[in-house]
Amino acid sequence: MPIITLPDASQRSYDAPISVLAVAADIGAGLAKATLAGKVNDQLVDASYVIDHDVSLSIITAKDAEGMDIIRHSAAHLMAQAVKQLFPEVQVTIGPTVENGFYYDFASPRPFTPEDLQAIDARMQDLIKQDIPVERSTLSRDEAVSFFLNMGEKYKAEIIESIPAEQTLSLYRQGDFIDLCRGPHVPSTGKIPSVKVMKVAGAYWRGNSNNEMLQRVYGTAWANKKDLQAYLTMLEEAEKRDHRKLGRQLDLFHFDEQAPGAVFWHPKGWTVFQALIGYMRQRQQRAGYVEVNTPDVMDRSLWETSGHWFNYRDNMFTTTTEDERVFALKPMNCPGGMLMFSQGLKSYRDLPLRMAEFGKVHRYEPSGALHGLMRVRHFTQDDAHIFCTEDQMAQECKDVVALVLDIYKEFGFENVHIKLSTRPENRIGSDESWDLLEHALGNALDSMNLPYTLFPGEGAFYGPKLEFVLRDAIGRDWQCGTLQVDMSLPERFDLTYVAEDNTRKRPVMLHRALFGSLERFTGILIEHYEGRFPLWLAPTQAVVMNITDKQADFVQDATKQLLDAGIRAVSDLRNEKIGFKIREHTMQRVPYLLVVGDREVETQSMAMRTRSGKDLGTFPLAEVQRRLSEEIASRRLSLSED
Repeated sequence: MPIITLPDASQRSYDAPISVLAVAADIGAGLAKATLAGKVNDQLVDASYVIDHDVSLSIITAKDAEGMDIIRHSAAHLMAQAVKQLFPEVQVTIGPTVENGFYYDFASPRPFTPEDLQAIDARMQDLIKQDIPVERSTLSRDEAVSFFLNMGEKYKAEIIESIPAEQTLSLYRQGDFIDLCRGPHVPSTGKIPSVKVMKVAGAYWRGNSNNEMLQRVYGTAWANKKDLQAYLTMLEEAEKRDHRKLGRQLDLFHFDEQAPGAVFWHPKGWTVFQALIGYMRQRQQRAGYVEVNTPDVMDRSLWETSGHWFNYRDNMFTTTTEDERVFALKPMNCPGGMLMFSQGLKSYRDLPLRMAEFGKVHRYEPSGALHGLMRVRHFTQDDAHIFCTEDQMAQECKDVVALVLDIYKEFGFENVHIKLSTRPENRIGSDESWDLLEHALGNALDSMNLPYTLFPGEGAFYGPKLEFVLRDAIGRDWQCGTLQVDMSLPERFDLTYVAEDNTRKRPVMLHRALFGSLERFTGILIEHYEGRFPLWLAPTQAVVMNITDKQADFVQDATKQLLDAGIRAVSDLRNEKIGFKIREHTMQRVPYLLVVGDREVETQSMAMRTRSGKDLGTFPLAEVQRRLSEEIASRRLSLSED
């Protein structure tokens, strides 16, 4: 007689073993229809799973994150079934879920064509309509190897051979298709609501370039057609906003194979980059930070002391000098911050000491992982290291969180998700210090009434961390800022300060980055604003244009006056029609277009219009300057009057 405890703490008793789906039906027909799986004592199981003892049970539907993952994993099997029906000669390999979707790798004698993808999608839709039951069975490891070899699926058999012999394996069958899988899966193919095949790419078997190339077919699956359409619309919008495309169009930056993963900033892009540094420098000065700078190349012994050499060596660029000394380009700024603190005797009166650095770091990323400004090998971090006492730690954590959220708000990011990542398996430091630091971060968020998500085991090797995830204008999430608390590195570097009682004590160290990578944050802003930067951040804030050559002198004088006022203005004196000039600078997303004709010269004025095409009217030059200066100083996100 199992007694089942539901999430609301209510209980249901049954006279005999009962399946998860039957429990859902007992609760209500609507819930039974929506049931995809169950969570029994925090373990995900199929809807057909039979409960024969007392348990806690949650019914999983498409509204749950686990439910969407089950749908997407089942959709991967659905894709494999469709491919096998259409192309029997193809062999299946693996088909995991990814963010917003799934993929399946196939060994095909020829590449899939766009027409093949359309046929696969159509067959998947047909299999959904058939609502084929999905059934679980088990085999021993050796039985499973023989089973798949007899089917001609050598890749699947190879996967199974790497599994321990004593392990019993689960298989899932739907109609004429069967696949190895841990599960759980949807009860039937009709429970996969909205799915679409997206694209095909190449992928080496088991990720090894020495192995054969497979066909990786990507798909996406959602709880309903509305969500699917919203996702497809978002992808279209993301394509329009791609920072690599806009970077070329707006002449901001480029990349070159002579320096893979490193940015060549053009004057306009460098202007935006420097404006971000200037903004952050101002915010940090107001928050009590001092700015420092540390070397890019330091001796191997330093990285051994910090632990980076043993935990991060594969991602470091190194060089050896003629005297056999090994040096590394810094992948992090932290050890340099340690050496800065160690210079000179520090007192408790010096703490908290907040040292900020716009440090260049270098990390080896595989060439296939590089992606424009979002994933590079050489980038700038707006890093800071705060040294404080244990008593000061809680307030310093709160101050950093408040600062980062206020900064994001100024850029238009109101929706910020906070993640708290705790001790990983591979770590340094005592459990007592980890307890203290994890509680410090959690308590800081709780005291500020800020919600967060816990990610056990995802912290840095030297301390727990907060990650700040921004949601942009089209609903995508970007992880940017971090805050880490650390008692291990100060101990490794033997850092101390003189306490009030004249004893030597260890400081607590906070590692803090707000933008994170400035290159990446710039890429995010380009896509968030679709290249339409707020006036204060725009590389060119205003362009002054003449209608005929007769206005050239006034245009040049006016441009100089704007430049002298700190406004990034340029003149356009080309012998082109004014309509052509306006269109061109509008395409360049210049915030304000200032037009000068004979009447404007006579009245020493300008006709103002915005990049969206709104005509603001004609104003004296001094008024134009005042308007632009005030808007720049205000850091408004949208153009005034626009």
